[in-house]
Amino acid sequence: MNQTIRVLIVDDHTIVRKGIRALLAEIAGLEVIGEAADGLEAVALAFRLNPDVILMDLGMPRLDGIEATRQIRARQPESRILVMTSFATDDKVLPAIKAGAQGYLLKESAPDDLIQAIRQIYRGESSLHPVIARKVLQEIAHPPDRPPTPDPLTDREVEVLRLVAQGLSNQDIARKLHISDPTVRTHVSNVMSKLYLANRVQAALYALREGITTLDKDGVQSTAH
Repeated sequence: MNQTIRVLIVDDHTIVRKGIRALLAEIAGLEVIGEAADGLEAVALAFRLNPDVILMDLGMPRLDGIEATRQIRARQPESRILVMTSFATDDKVLPAIKAGAQGYLLKESAPDDLIQAIRQIYRGESSLHPVIARKVLQEIAHPPDRPPTPDPLTDREVEVLRLVAQGLSNQDIARKLHISDPTVRTHVSNVMSKLYLANRVQAALYALREGITTLDKDGVQSTAH
């Protein structure tokens, strides 16, 4: 990746911040530009530094990660936030995603998973651990606040949505369907607009809820169409 990804680390434990900083310092194309010890510092630094990706802890003093995510996204809608936490409880997962986080990674994850998640978030994709996806899926039992669009998805849009739910990037989808990247972006944009979805995480969860894809023990798996 040619462009350096500028990362802001948000965690109330100094040793965690320093550990992540040391890890990312060894990876080409990644640069830690700041650290915040709580949500209030995170909001201030996000506005001042405009990082490419924010690694957001949830359980913090003064202002927790969910509210910090909500405030950052309200002020800077283009912010890319990857929740990185030890919390996998239902009362944390869904609020974090609803607040605007594009990814959710458990702290027990391998370093390579963190690096991959950062790069996915930077590209505007989602990164959702299968364990988290299961929990969110259990929580999604209510219809969306806005009515469904009268304009149904086309067969191609359903196909693209299924691949998004499987975690494929736009480039991967383009190669798989033998279409151009701009065409994929158009399809993804149409899907988001028609279904009133904010990001690829929500698109993936919609696909899971509607049975367009399923989860097996290894993560998201496509269903027969």
